[in-house]
Amino acid sequence: MKFSRAATSLIFLGFASIASAANSFAGSNLYYAAGLSTSQRATLLSNMQSAGMKLLRVWLDGQSTASTKGTTITSYPSLETTSVGSYDPTVLNLLDDFMIDAHKYGIKLIISMHSWNALSGGDIYGQWWGTGYFYEKPEATTAFDNRLRYILNHTHKTLGKPWKQLNQYIFAFEAQNEAMIGKGEAYINAHLNWQCDRANTIKSTLGSNSGILVMTGGESWMSESVKSAWLSCTALDVIAIHAYGVGDFSTSNILTYVNQAKSAGKKLIFQEWGACYFNTENNNCPTGTPLPTATRNNNIKASPFSLLKDTKVAYKRS
Repeated sequence: MKFSRAATSLIFLGFASIASAANSFAGSNLYYAAGLSTSQRATLLSNMQSAGMKLLRVWLDGQSTASTKGTTITSYPSLETTSVGSYDPTVLNLLDDFMIDAHKYGIKLIISMHSWNALSGGDIYGQWWGTGYFYEKPEATTAFDNRLRYILNHTHKTLGKPWKQLNQYIFAFEAQNEAMIGKGEAYINAHLNWQCDRANTIKSTLGSNSGILVMTGGESWMSESVKSAWLSCTALDVIAIHAYGVGDFSTSNILTYVNQAKSAGKKLIFQEWGACYFNTENNNCPTGTPLPTATRNNNIKASPFSLLKDTKVAYKRS
């Protein structure tokens, strides 16, 4: 997640060369969804439904302030705060309520089970292993796999079933938002197995007929997000694209990765993306040359990152 960039969207790129309006759908991301009140959830979800959105991607990272992006929220701790393997289910219980409400509006959740932002920000995993050993040390991956299993086996406080059985409420799980992103593409290329190994943990816990997908959590741009090793990973159902450079949005560029996914029998999802009307960096939009018409007409559905009111967008933090 690029907190300095403003817009994201979800669009499923399946086995058509480019997804059409008939077989695409939009969604949004909200990293502090667990902290919204009942009325805030209703505002968000009703507006999403009116806009035709079908998915919302949520995080498990704790929020320590009572106001985020100008929105009053209930602060809550991360799943693990004092020690690795010592779980506080507060955030899971809050999302239990959220997914019940989301279901009423025809919206399913993508659940990001951890994030690079939390790791690099010094959460308990960052404190114990830092941003390198976390992906390299067997004891770190074992501890993280235990976290993934704990989440999947969390029993919904109202429905009485574990999350791994709630395919009417949950669209997909991903191990980590933008894994390894701050380490650079060379590091990602040297540790490609991390994604597939974590996907295997998730898939084996879900079982073969869960109806819930397993996906990656995206990277910095298109080529960094779509790797052949991930396309060939049996446990990964969907490869998530995060893209913010204008070159990523040309039809020819998109088709390159769609064709790779088709050949591998995988699907792609535009999970996060952002662009200005102009060809400037998307966090500096006021002036410039308009993007080519072909790029603007590529049928990539747009939605703001965090929509709380009809006219209010809560932009990503810098």
